[in-house]
Amino acid sequence: MRFLLRRLGFYLVTAWAAVTINFLIPRLMPGDPVQVLLARFQGQPTQQAVRALERTFGLDTEQSLLAQYGTYLHDLLHGQLGTSITYFPEPVSSVIASSLLWTICLVGTATVISFTLGTLAGVVAAWHRGSKLADAMLPISTFFSGVPYFWIGLVALTVFGAALHWFPISGGTAVGQHVQLSLSFIASAVYHAALPALTIVVSSLGGWLVGMRNMTVATMGEDYVLIARAKGLKERRVMLAYAARNALLPNLSGFALSLGFIVGGAIVTEIVFSYPGIGFVLFNAVSSED
Repeated sequence: MRFLLRRLGFYLVTAWAAVTINFLIPRLMPGDPVQVLLARFQGQPTQQAVRALERTFGLDTEQSLLAQYGTYLHDLLHGQLGTSITYFPEPVSSVIASSLLWTICLVGTATVISFTLGTLAGVVAAWHRGSKLADAMLPISTFFSGVPYFWIGLVALTVFGAALHWFPISGGTAVGQHVQLSLSFIASAVYHAALPALTIVVSSLGGWLVGMRNMTVATMGEDYVLIARAKGLKERRVMLAYAARNALLPNLSGFALSLGFIVGGAIVTEIVFSYPGIGFVLFNAVSSED
């Protein structure tokens, strides 16, 4: 019980520190978000209008920083995230909900595909090591793992988007198309997500492949694999049911951890492709001092 309370206290302190830093950083940045919003609409507001906007965004200059912090914590604990400056007058919760769905679909699908392909390729590369194809997998995958994924995205965007016109160069769906459960919308969303997803898959595939290959090579020397071969079982069954299944555990743990990073989005990839995910929204928010 003491251990659980200690761990709970650690996580509470971590959450408090993250929330506090999130409160302080925008207020330490230069610039005035209210003036950014007013400049966008090219208005000539009265002093009362400026004060109303400051209160709306939690930047009431008549309050002390400590009082603003107390209001911030109160609203946060009650699920009130305020109004977005970038997408004014849209609530922040609505902006996060809509953009998070795009990120989960894109990054989640790409992560599952890269894990599946990398794991299977790693098993094959280990089982057939010594062959030219299997030996070539390791340096190729290591190369793509070392290349920055935003560079891969820029190359893919230039070649397949700008030069060949096979894929769109920006957006999550066709211009003017609203989110709806229809075949045309789904087809358009998949078409726009193909190139960003390909970038994520290519850049992350090597890590899964190398890890699975090394674990499979280590597992192949175990007694239960040798006994399975001595019993005359088919090579495919020995490879998948005996060697790969036991070598999969570290990769599976890594996959479970990677699922937690999906909600954070592939920020640079979404920026490169102007994909309307949570990473792209975060970038726009920082640029607009939101």
